[in-house]
Amino acid sequence: MGLPDTSPVPKKDPMGMDYIPVYADTKPDDTGAVIVSPARVQSLGVRTAEVELRVVDAAVRVSGRIETDERSQVVVAPRFEGWIERLHVNAVGDTVRKGQALFTAYSPELQSTGEELRIAERLASQSADHDPLASESASRLAEATRARLRNLEVAGQAGARQVFHAPVSGVVLEKEAIQGKRFMPGDALFRIADLSKVWIIADVYERDLAHVRVGQSAQIALDAFPGRSFEGRISYLYPTLDATTRSTRMRIELGNAEGLLRPGMFAQVKLAVGDTTPKATVPTSAIIDDGERQVVLRVLGEGRFKPQVVKLGQRGQDVVEVLEGVEPGDRVVVSANFLIDSESQLKAALANMVAPQADGHDHGGAASSYEAEGTIDAFDAQSGRVTVAHREIPALQWPAMTMDFVIGDPALMKNMGPGAAVRFSFKAGKPGEYVVTSIEPIASRKPTSAASGHRGH
Repeated sequence: MGLPDTSPVPKKDPMGMDYIPVYADTKPDDTGAVIVSPARVQSLGVRTAEVELRVVDAAVRVSGRIETDERSQVVVAPRFEGWIERLHVNAVGDTVRKGQALFTAYSPELQSTGEELRIAERLASQSADHDPLASESASRLAEATRARLRNLEVAGQAGARQVFHAPVSGVVLEKEAIQGKRFMPGDALFRIADLSKVWIIADVYERDLAHVRVGQSAQIALDAFPGRSFEGRISYLYPTLDATTRSTRMRIELGNAEGLLRPGMFAQVKLAVGDTTPKATVPTSAIIDDGERQVVLRVLGEGRFKPQVVKLGQRGQDVVEVLEGVEPGDRVVVSANFLIDSESQLKAALANMVAPQADGHDHGGAASSYEAEGTIDAFDAQSGRVTVAHREIPALQWPAMTMDFVIGDPALMKNMGPGAAVRFSFKAGKPGEYVVTSIEPIASRKPTSAASGHRGH
């Protein structure tokens, strides 16, 4: 914040912050490059790499989780009220075959319905010869009772006790059935799923959706089986996007004949995209991204480094494609590039601050002089610096602030102290330094109010 300032020795600014060291052997040249001495290159730990032609591993990598195939799950839920008299399958995780007995249930409702069916059938048979009308009514009653048993899914068993069988082969995932327990219509007593085929549900980020399609093959790695890869295919891309994570779910189906894949496991999914054409690439660490543009530091030789704007293409795991800015064979900085870039920007900023102003104040190459009014905050005779809370200076587009100035002649401060309202003239000196050339008190003027500014280092 505020104006740049320099010091020949380490010091702190008025806010207690240390000044940043800037070395005399690090300077920009007229090509926009920054020159760094060999000693500085070594102390910064600068490492470089060559722009190479490589195949970009632009695979999409996402995380997922194994889930059961929703289409292979069934729930055993009786449609009548009753009690569990005996359990034939007693634990979650048991493997069952289709048609295997799960439990035996007793139901008074089934008992009365079965008895009703037997009475209707007997009446229809006995009255068939002498009372056709009664026989027909009994037959209709019997058929209605059979329909009720079919709706209760016990059409083959008309007694009070019913044996429930597994509708599919698979693994028991949930078991609410307990021997002696009473159940109500619709209570889910067993949930069985076929795990010979499972799903992987993975979240694909919005930026990668263009590279994902249904039918695409996927390589799956699991922490439980290091070094082993499983292969599946994308069967479905969900039509909605999660606004919080900016991702879309996708479904991958894969076989599980060995039973190794268990629902709940985490999986790392790799989708191969892109082509095998070699492209100009640089290491990912070489890119400096400020949010508006991407820059690399080109190595020009002899300690010279130049910031170069680049246009990027596909991103791989360790490298990124460069479409414009550098060519194969160029060398770029891959370590300490942020430090070099920061120093180059600092040098350029200091050079701009002391450059002649393009507003008509510079005549014949002489340093421009400016006038201002303010209030003296402090004066250090030993260092020859005065702190002034000055008003706005339109010629420099400076707001009101508090800053330090160098006193060209100590005699100018005679009979002046903190709190004095003054009018003064100054000009630019060394980089980040401004020298007061004349100063005089302003009679009968209250101290000037100025916003406190924090000088740049």
